[in-house]
Amino acid sequence: MKTSTKPTSKTKAATVARMLRRKNGATLAEIGKATGWKPHSCRAFLSGIRKTGATLTKEVRPDGKTAYRITVEAEQCPA
Repeated sequence: MKTSTKPTSKTKAATVARMLRRKNGATLAEIGKATGWKPHSCRAFLSGIRKTGATLTKEVRPDGKTAYRITVEAEQCPA
């Protein structure tokens, strides 16, 4: 029997939060593909992240796509 001391969160919100913490962040298309959300739902989630107190940075990648990244964590940001 395998037991883990670290709980893993498999919610869509947790998945997106992990994506936003990556070095290159995540585009709306990447978030939508990972979650099945439409673009307006992805943008709404980003607004919710901002409301928690986290700071999101909007960056343009070399390929011209816009990516979002969490640069300052909030205490209540989803796992």
